[in-house]
Amino acid sequence: MPAEPNVIEAVVTPATRDLGEGFQVRRALPSMQRRMIGPFVFLDEMGPVRLAAGTGLDVRPHPHIGLATVTYLFEGEILHQDSLGVRQAIRPGDVNWMIAGRGIVHSERTPQALRAQGPALWGLQSWLALPQHEEERAPSFRHHPAAELPQTSIGGAELRLIAGALFGLRSPVKALSPMFYADARLAEGAELALAPEHEERGAYVVDGRVAVNGEEFPRGSLLVFRPAVHVVLEARTMARLMLLGGQTLGVRHLWWNFVSSSRERIEQAKADWRSSRFGAVPGDPEFIPLPEERKPPVDYP
Repeated sequence: MPAEPNVIEAVVTPATRDLGEGFQVRRALPSMQRRMIGPFVFLDEMGPVRLAAGTGLDVRPHPHIGLATVTYLFEGEILHQDSLGVRQAIRPGDVNWMIAGRGIVHSERTPQALRAQGPALWGLQSWLALPQHEEERAPSFRHHPAAELPQTSIGGAELRLIAGALFGLRSPVKALSPMFYADARLAEGAELALAPEHEERGAYVVDGRVAVNGEEFPRGSLLVFRPAVHVVLEARTMARLMLLGGQTLGVRHLWWNFVSSSRERIEQAKADWRSSRFGAVPGDPEFIPLPEERKPPVDYP
């Protein structure tokens, strides 16, 4: 089916922050143009980068409430550890799915064995808000190796479904609301049609260039599509896209690593972290202090 006119509702150019030694992070959500797409409230691209020999990623233990986090890598390896006692490495194509619920603490670090040669790192971190009745559920963690995730070929596109349902596929990742998150690789000239089966939809251009209705968008663009219209994405070069969206969940408040439908619950989470009531990550005694109130509501660790 051909694309319909005026299918794009917003185009987000991520804010870029250099965290040192050339390690850049691009934040696509939340942004001034768009706060959420379906349940997605946060989307960061880290890298691509090769870190200096002897160094690595070190995100010290920090808390979350009211969300599910998804780490998805294109290059490199990250070791996840959390206050449930989970210790799990993630590699390209795998999914680490952590439901924070009423509260969890975790760290993300480059494994020691990979630091000597200067590790590569490239991937996405996203947060999904939980339905209001699930915000206080017990925290949980599940690792899904790449081989568990459904894949399909559509024309010149190769697609891996990370979570949710799309193109007749359903992921084993336990999402708590109707949604989709997919990794799509397109050959040059290939077209990928996105039907309006979900309420809100977007596409993040990880690599290459794509066009919609003849308008071209470069790497790093987050395209937000209007509801109830068919969208056709055309790869002007070899391209890689992350497709994301789902059912809208209503207003969510974000402050640092906390997401909730209630401002009062976020204030409680602040007090709990300040008073060491969240628990700890076994074997990782470091922690990130609660930021000062004057800092941006969603900042980098």
